[in-house]
Amino acid sequence: MKWTKRVVKHVIEGLFTLSGGVTSLAILLIVVFLFKEGTGLFSSPVLERGYTLCVNAANPVECLDARQIKQLFDGEITEWQEVGGKEGEIVLFRFEEVFSLYGEEELGEEYALLPRRLEEIVAKTPGIIAFLPDEYLPAGEEIVKRLVAGNISPAQFFGGGEWQPTAGPAPRFGVLPLILGTLWVSLFAIFLALVPGLGVAVYLAELADDRTRQWLKPMIELLAGIPSVVYGFFGLVVLVPLIQRVFDLPVGESALAGSVVLAIMALPTIITIAEDAMRGAPRALREASLALGATHWQTIYRVVIPCASSGITAAAVLGIGRAVGETMAVLMVTGNAAVMPRSLFEPVRTIPATIAAELGEAPAGGTHYQALFLLGCILFAITLVINLSAEVIATRKQGKGLGV
Repeated sequence: MKWTKRVVKHVIEGLFTLSGGVTSLAILLIVVFLFKEGTGLFSSPVLERGYTLCVNAANPVECLDARQIKQLFDGEITEWQEVGGKEGEIVLFRFEEVFSLYGEEELGEEYALLPRRLEEIVAKTPGIIAFLPDEYLPAGEEIVKRLVAGNISPAQFFGGGEWQPTAGPAPRFGVLPLILGTLWVSLFAIFLALVPGLGVAVYLAELADDRTRQWLKPMIELLAGIPSVVYGFFGLVVLVPLIQRVFDLPVGESALAGSVVLAIMALPTIITIAEDAMRGAPRALREASLALGATHWQTIYRVVIPCASSGITAAAVLGIGRAVGETMAVLMVTGNAAVMPRSLFEPVRTIPATIAAELGEAPAGGTHYQALFLLGCILFAITLVINLSAEVIATRKQGKGLGV
């Protein structure tokens, strides 16, 4: 009988060990895959895949960076002198324009003569810059010269202020507006949620009787189980029109709407963790404070709250983590404008909302696809820092907050 129990015990221990090992390996593989796909962006060309910029061979310009290409095709740069070339006006030419210049007979069967026609266009237009697909590039190097555009750099990605992944000829992957939008909405949400959450936690831990606590706390914890799309729908139907009307805004979808929704969603986390930290304060400290003549309220804010400061701070940090990673509710109420945030009353876009909105449309393995995976890496790093901070704060000695 003892032998059987010993075998069963070892089998169960082995299963638990195997389960933990498989889980750890799966998480490690997911992280490796995420970073492998994301960092591939920095080996991708600035131009759309499969396209090249061509100029007349007599043009001395050899290369253009992403900023110059954007300004050139946006019409902000109109002279070759502005990019190191000779005096002359820049003539933009896109591949689609060739079909308006030549008929089907001139292009040949299955567009066999298309490279030759493109070569003719470049040859007779000295100031041209043509955006052409690689499969139809002219072969005459003495007439047509390919410009060097380089690859996307980390500085362009992390420091760029424009997120336009479908813009041509050079998509823009500036992630700064998305990072700032995420932090802007999340931090203001915690600012809104922390004081009410702490107040409710104090009430549950120190003021409410047992009967009130027994029905009120499960109701608060139940809020954490409501799907985020329900919060988003509530924000879209109720909060967005209310904000638009109260602040006289052109649109109600804004950073403020997202912050309010996230604050409501973060409240259960903040209340539950802070209340547990306060109830965990030693009873002897409360009795000693009251014995010295302190009132109940003085005991709460001079003894209990300082003693539970580690847990309260951890609650705030975990609330931020809950807000940073939220997707659907934010996607529905913030307006999804990938611009630099300047005010709480303007639309913004967060990292999770961008991934959710664009991943289904990004071609697998393409530059846009890799950029979204790199956004996931950034979100992973942010949440990892937040969770590690909460872990460090929560493990501090609770008596440290008393300063004794």
